Amino acid sequence: MRITIFGANGPTGRLLTRQALDGGHTAVAVTRRPDDFPLTDPALTVVDADVRQTTTHALDDAVAGADAVLSTLGVPFSRHRIDTYSTGAANIVAAMHRTGVRRLVVVSSTAVDHYPGRTNAPVLLRFLEPVLKRTAGKSTYDDQRRMEDIVRVSGLDWTIVRPSGLFELPFVTDYVAGQVDPEGAFTSRTDLAHYLLTLAAAPGPRATVTVSTVEHAPTMWQTVKREAFKNA
Repeated sequence: MRITIFGANGPTGRLLTRQALDGGHTAVAVTRRPDDFPLTDPALTVVDADVRQTTTHALDDAVAGADAVLSTLGVPFSRHRIDTYSTGAANIVAAMHRTGVRRLVVVSSTAVDHYPGRTNAPVLLRFLEPVLKRTAGKSTYDDQRRMEDIVRVSGLDWTIVRPSGLFELPFVTDYVAGQVDPEGAFTSRTDLAHYLLTLAAAPGPRATVTVSTVEHAPTMWQTVKREAFKNA
């Protein structure tokens, strides 16, 4: 397959690009910082494009001929209004319509919704997630909801993927994914990348799905301590 990856220079995007190449696919990595992109491969094309720009032809060039377009766009939390997800989605959808590409898979978050059926959730998550949704994460999750709305009415063959809290693992696990409530509180980036590639090869569905890592996940306290001392 020929796969176009937006957000390719982010932590999930780099893993996704590597897995795509290792799987024998042709990858088009779209990034605003092509000189910083760490991967090279004969089957890799790195495209210099800003997904938030509406006047560039680079987006059309990036998606033209793709069998699937995968978006792992992400930005840090901010108290200010965020529109990267929604603006990026609108521009990607427009480019896909112009070039006749149909398959779109985008990454959102389980935090944009409420999952009363979530299983094996740590007690601490019940207290932290509502606070995060109202404070540091509010602008991010609001824009991810706008992105999801754009994708759902796009007329494309779309899938929205909602991981939980992202963390690093060097290998793919036996994760749980699909049109199910999330399990636990975390998703490894390697599992997320693997699932995105699986969906790229599948027709449809037009659905919102989750992906949960149920083994080797950190505890909530480990995550809180890591974030608290990240910049110490």
